[in-house]
Amino acid sequence: MDGSKETELVMAVLLYAVRCLLEGDQAALRDMNFGPKEIDALREMKLADLCGVESMRAHCLEIALNRDVYWPMIAHLKARRASEELQQQLMAADASLEMMQTLFGMSAREYTRLRRMLTVSPAIGRPPEPDDDASARLWEAWRASAKSEEPTAPEVYLRLHKETGLPLRVVWNQVQRWSTYGALDPIPSTRAR
Repeated sequence: MDGSKETELVMAVLLYAVRCLLEGDQAALRDMNFGPKEIDALREMKLADLCGVESMRAHCLEIALNRDVYWPMIAHLKARRASEELQQQLMAADASLEMMQTLFGMSAREYTRLRRMLTVSPAIGRPPEPDDDASARLWEAWRASAKSEEPTAPEVYLRLHKETGLPLRVVWNQVQRWSTYGALDPIPSTRAR
């Protein structure tokens, strides 16, 4: 069993048990089925003894999967990965710091780090105001999405950006205005008809 994956597992578990012992984590030791005699033997164990485990041809572990913990953990990891991918898509589409703070609680430091990682150029100044046609297109797309889903979900902002071709900063600012002021009709055009 020299250098085998089983030996590495036994060593890792024994080192974990020693750490639990040093930290006084009796509950973790009990969960691993360590009783008083096993804990005493663990307490007496020397580093040379741990290294000697490598030369043994048997291991003392019974490993079992706890499905009640495993599946929620997998679901959480998938949700976190999807959220991270969505954040990256929003950042690549030039999401503002305000937007990322509001939607994800992102700090300014994390925002800057993610922009650098994605090599997104920093935005300077205020985003431009959309012209009347662009504003009307955005209004219709936003209004249609509000009928079928949460109108301020991060995915909605990304879809509005893709549907209208407007920069995400513009989409965010316009939707925030409409949400804040409770606009029910699009802002009237200032152009002569």
